[in-house]
Amino acid sequence: MANTTRRAFLETIGAGALAAGLPFPAQQASAAGAETLTIAYSAAITAWDPNSGPQAVSPSNQSMYRSIFDPYINQNPDLTLASGAIEKYGWNEDRTAISLTLREGMKWHDGTPVTTDDVLWNLQRLGDPKAGHPLQAVFASNKNFKVDGQTITFDVSPWRANMLERLSFLGIYLLPQKYFEKVGKEGFEKQPMGSGPYMFDQYERGSFLRLRAFKDYWAGAPPFETVVYKFTTDASSRVAEIERGTSDVTMDMPYEEYDRLRKKPGLASACYPVSDVALLFFNSDGPFADDNVRKAAAMSVDKKAIVERIHKGYAKALDTLLAPEYKAYDPSIKVPYDPKQAIALLAKSGYSTAKPVELTIQVTRGFKPKDYESIQAIVQMWRQVGIKANIEVYEIAKHFELRTQHKLAPAAFASWGNASADPESSLGTALNSKQPHSSWKGGQVDAALEALFIQKDETKRLDGYKAVNRTIAENAYILPLFQFYQPVIYKNTLKFTPHTAGFVMPTQFKLA
Repeated sequence: MANTTRRAFLETIGAGALAAGLPFPAQQASAAGAETLTIAYSAAITAWDPNSGPQAVSPSNQSMYRSIFDPYINQNPDLTLASGAIEKYGWNEDRTAISLTLREGMKWHDGTPVTTDDVLWNLQRLGDPKAGHPLQAVFASNKNFKVDGQTITFDVSPWRANMLERLSFLGIYLLPQKYFEKVGKEGFEKQPMGSGPYMFDQYERGSFLRLRAFKDYWAGAPPFETVVYKFTTDASSRVAEIERGTSDVTMDMPYEEYDRLRKKPGLASACYPVSDVALLFFNSDGPFADDNVRKAAAMSVDKKAIVERIHKGYAKALDTLLAPEYKAYDPSIKVPYDPKQAIALLAKSGYSTAKPVELTIQVTRGFKPKDYESIQAIVQMWRQVGIKANIEVYEIAKHFELRTQHKLAPAAFASWGNASADPESSLGTALNSKQPHSSWKGGQVDAALEALFIQKDETKRLDGYKAVNRTIAENAYILPLFQFYQPVIYKNTLKFTPHTAGFVMPTQFKLA
């Protein structure tokens, strides 16, 4: 494969033909013109309140949410912040308060104006325990809201260094207050409405989502009249969709299929590093409560072999939860591949290949490229040192459900998306035992992390995260595996702009 740099993937431009075709309910959507874009997508969305419940923080949902709803702050393809619904944003001089200025002239999909009352209601809802936001404890820091014309200011106390970045990624979408209160949460789930580039048209759970262009969108009418997301969770089915021409775009196929498809006439391709990190959550209850078992599990995984042999080089082996694009990334932190030492550690706890420690490992199959195959390889590596793991396959929605309930298996594969690129959204969320998305509840790094949440000196903050990151690696509280590359195949009458967050949205495509 070609070596892919950030600059290279940001400059990637391909092309592909558009699908018009029949509505997807008839299962016959096909490429036929320039009015409809059909995307064979790797995950199925199950909830339509983008700011409530575990689905709100699922990275795989964000492409669809961002098509319907506006986030407060946009993100450029390289993850830097950009104006959007909030035209101006920033901290005050002593970085104790944030101001957000709403763009004038914005409309909801029913034609009514977006107002600062809407923005205020949404901001307050983020921190309301009754609203069910998974990161409510973080957004509860926002208080003492004041409105002056189009601008809302609020204090951030306790202080959070990455609050502006938080307002650009997960569970941070503008909803219409009056409409939501009129129809209620149940009614909103049936007919969601936002101010984004596309309007909700039709949805069949587990099957498809159809969107219609919002002609009064503040950034201009989007290029396609209709967009269809086909929920195609099986990777081979996604490949078939693009080969048959019944979808115009697909993604996250096996890499050998990516290499094959990108050579076919009429198709274009892009494969680029994204902010998603493949990892194994370790549950603090059960076999991995034993330090020796945990460290042995980490030392016996040959990540480079997995990247080279299974992922065909389309990934980057990692020893920390922070990818190179993240703040506080430290390439000097290493977890050695040392199966002999792993055997010795397991022996101290009374385990061997003849008497292995037994456990369950959970994984999706086809949600991400080679997810299941990577775990198969890890299970084989573990078996050689004295860990017998039984594979349990589940859907990504089930993973999020179990994670928030602290009911994951002893080991669970996941893709951790952190498009804020700030270490608080990775280490501070995945390793703080008080956070709902932490599987490790031991609490060993809680005090250090919580001190960094309120550290205003940026140099000290990032150095502190590096130190915590080293402690996590040395103690194997979580097992980072590799940074994903996202493969996308599309018809060559399209131009495509990749995004480091891994979004695959209709607004990233236009006619060549």
